[in-house]
Amino acid sequence: MTENQPAAASARGLSKLYGFGETAVLALDNVDISFEAGRFSAIMGPSGSGKSTLLHCLAGLDRVTKGQVFIGDVDLTLLADKRLTQLRRDKVGFVFQSFNLVPTLNARENITLPMDIAGRNPDADWLAHVIEILSLEDRLSHKPSELSGGQQQRVAAARALASRPDIIFADEPSGNLDSKSGTQLLQFMRQAVQDYGQTIVMVTHDPLAAAHSDRVVFLEDGRIAGDMVEPTAERILDRIKTLEG
Repeated sequence: MTENQPAAASARGLSKLYGFGETAVLALDNVDISFEAGRFSAIMGPSGSGKSTLLHCLAGLDRVTKGQVFIGDVDLTLLADKRLTQLRRDKVGFVFQSFNLVPTLNARENITLPMDIAGRNPDADWLAHVIEILSLEDRLSHKPSELSGGQQQRVAAARALASRPDIIFADEPSGNLDSKSGTQLLQFMRQAVQDYGQTIVMVTHDPLAAAHSDRVVFLEDGRIAGDMVEPTAERILDRIKTLEG
């Protein structure tokens, strides 16, 4: 990233407080972090470290208590709700841990929904490639209730990837998949970054999943606790042991 090129996503002095008074929980504590465009980054840390909260704040799904969050050079904290919704729709893809599929739409309609809302036609070749890689060809007419949890997760991943947004945030994208399907998804995400310049920021607890990334950011107690480039599963495991020790 050059000095004049904004990060794909970044936070400055980001704090997030849930609740009030004695029951308040500080989920993020003065976090400064940036994620470069065209890279695959992972966020890891113990349970309760603030991983998903950071992801939701970066994606504009959760308002911050203090600090700033940027997508490119746009400060999300300054945007009204309508403009923030438009930016998320046009610039951001998100793979939710709980899928967030529309139950009345079939798999294909769920995949193309963000583009349909935006009035954009999908890139037919890219859409077909995503569907093929995620093995969804014979499930496109099925509604979420007719799909397994793993199939729903693949539809959610396809929805995020299909529009080729500026940045994709993924919360445990392989968590509900079997080993083979999870590996295929992670390899495709790796390919989307390497071959097509996609930017992906992923929360995961799995060192094998994180090893597909270019960089791992470690959180502990709502603060940045480490940063690793060119990670391997072994190095990640060693680092996690120091956080949990």
